[in-house]
Amino acid sequence: MEGQGRKSITKRSPKGAKKEKQGQKFTIKMQKKLLVLFGLILLAFIGLSARLLWISGEKGEKYGKQVLSQQKYDSITLPFRRGDIVDCNGTSLAVSEKVYNLVIDTYVMTSKEAYLEPTLSALGSCFPQLDMAEIRRYIAEHPQSRYYVPIKKLSYDEISAFVEKQNDTGENGEGRYIRGVWFEEEYKRTYPNGSLACDVIGFTTSDGTGMYGLEEYYNDVLNGTTGREYGYLNVDSNLERTTKPAVDGYTLVSTLDINIQSSVERYLAEYWEEYENNYTQGPAANNAACIIMEVDTGNILAMASCPTFDLNTPYDLSAFYTEEEIAALQEEDIYYQTLNELWRNFCITDTFEPGSTYKPFTVAMGLETGRLKGNETYECTGGLVVVEGESPIRCHNRWGDGDVSIKQAIAASCNVALMKMSFSIGTEIFAEYQKNFNFGLRTNIDLAGEARTAGLLHSAENMRKVDLAVGSFGQGFNVTMIQMITGYCALINGGYYYEPHMVRQIRTTNGAVVENIEPRVLKQVVSESTSALIREYCIATCDPNGVGNTGKAARPAGYAIGGKTGTAQTLPRGNGEYIVSFIGFAPAENPQIAIYVVIDRPNIPDQSTGTKQATAIARDILTEVLPYMGIFMTEDLSEKELAELEEKRLEDTRRYTQTADGEEGTGQGAEGSGEESASRPVWMDFERDLATGYFIDPDTGQLLDPDTGDAIEGDYDAIQE
Repeated sequence: MEGQGRKSITKRSPKGAKKEKQGQKFTIKMQKKLLVLFGLILLAFIGLSARLLWISGEKGEKYGKQVLSQQKYDSITLPFRRGDIVDCNGTSLAVSEKVYNLVIDTYVMTSKEAYLEPTLSALGSCFPQLDMAEIRRYIAEHPQSRYYVPIKKLSYDEISAFVEKQNDTGENGEGRYIRGVWFEEEYKRTYPNGSLACDVIGFTTSDGTGMYGLEEYYNDVLNGTTGREYGYLNVDSNLERTTKPAVDGYTLVSTLDINIQSSVERYLAEYWEEYENNYTQGPAANNAACIIMEVDTGNILAMASCPTFDLNTPYDLSAFYTEEEIAALQEEDIYYQTLNELWRNFCITDTFEPGSTYKPFTVAMGLETGRLKGNETYECTGGLVVVEGESPIRCHNRWGDGDVSIKQAIAASCNVALMKMSFSIGTEIFAEYQKNFNFGLRTNIDLAGEARTAGLLHSAENMRKVDLAVGSFGQGFNVTMIQMITGYCALINGGYYYEPHMVRQIRTTNGAVVENIEPRVLKQVVSESTSALIREYCIATCDPNGVGNTGKAARPAGYAIGGKTGTAQTLPRGNGEYIVSFIGFAPAENPQIAIYVVIDRPNIPDQSTGTKQATAIARDILTEVLPYMGIFMTEDLSEKELAELEEKRLEDTRRYTQTADGEEGTGQGAEGSGEESASRPVWMDFERDLATGYFIDPDTGQLLDPDTGDAIEGDYDAIQE
């Protein structure tokens, strides 16, 4: 008992004591290790933080864009606005309008059952063109889709009803349940004037790339730089955005005057309509075209050809072919070839022999080099044997012009006189001056598609005598319209060759001037004295009082002008097909504009008489354009001309003309008017048909034009080469 009441004393074993001692030693050691580990972690954290700060400062933007670019939904491309094209007065020719693509986010639309049907119902009611069955099928098959575009290029008016529903998020508004639809902005190219200046302007593809004309040539200038909106999550996991705005393209201020362009196109269209199916079933001609250029700048005021097409629907051929014919074109794999033929600009892409419009160039060569003195006379008997033993090369006046001076040779368009002049000039000078006038080379006009004609001219080495002879009156080599009118301006403006151009200024969208494109003189091709003589000869050609002057039908009401007609045979010779033309300048005393009208194979019985159509078009255009330009009349008006002006609602501007004494003048007699004209042609003495007023060839019975002596029907002898 005594032993039991005694307090028991537990004796520790040596092993237990050792463990307790070891536990105490482990705790102290670990504290030291933890302290070291904490220090290392702290150092690593400091190093990592420093590295992150360096990356953020040096390469943060690069890595940020790389990460965000992988998040398609949160990285949005911002389209630029393609620059406008306007005429010289600021009238819009091509503009970019904002349009909207309808985008469906299937993932959001199906995220709640309450969203799907209200959203689909709103889409169906606001966009009746949608195939709702197809929309439902797509949603069912692609529940995770974030970007589906069923309709593109909608106007704001077309989306406004849906946007209104979508924004109606009030307590009872249906917009609370319309989810997963948004509108992507982009721009659509439109042409307010439809087909006006279609050859010059060109158009764009669906992706905004320019095709043809100014749209293609200045594509990089008109295009801007795409912007981007980057989305990212902040520290609170909220989506925030950074925007790099798009940079819009520049605006082109063209040299075109929309009023002059409209006049040109209207009269070409009237010709096209009048002569369609005229002699044979088909169009009025293969092509009809006109250019108007400022003589002293190279600015193109108008450039047009027929047929035209609507720039807003350039792929639509329904105006020219039936559905069956279009289907046949597609089957024959020539659909796009047909479109390219329609889109091309005849004025710069097609080459042809210029005919007699080239005669002033030949004369200028001789005068400038001294091979012609200006006082020569030539006998024309209706033809000239160039190569012994071969047939003679005919003059257009097959009965001969008699003795003619250089001026008379131009006015009466005498082939024989020009051939004789070319023999005095020689092949080397002839070939040299063709290059001086840029024939065979591009003019470098700022339009896409200009043709080169280097392979279509004879060099001095390979030019035979017959090539020189027919070349003197514009046959045996090819040119383009832009080459001819640019060279002709140099002929009559004092000899200064200006580079032709279509754009006068480049601006920002805010109107700030980026670049002024000034007139550029490339060279002086002839002296001012030679140029003055060429003007005199061309004025005589259009003098209405002269006998046999081939260009007088082009004289507009109230104005003296200068110019030259052209009739060029096509290949093969003798096929009865011709390219007819008129090139001229106005007004006579102080030329300001040049005009060039070309009709390729007119649809008339005798195409060789087609210069009447070319001069008529030029006359109508000039009658309207010259008063518009503020160029006052200088000539008396006949009763017929007064009636014409009244019908066209044009003003008689003679009262604005002042004489040297300050008195109102009648404007009688422009430079060269009423002076020397060709001697009386043989055909003027033939018997006259009283019913028609035409002269009658006693040998063949053919009717002859009373002004030119040209046969009304039948072909002339082919030029022998």
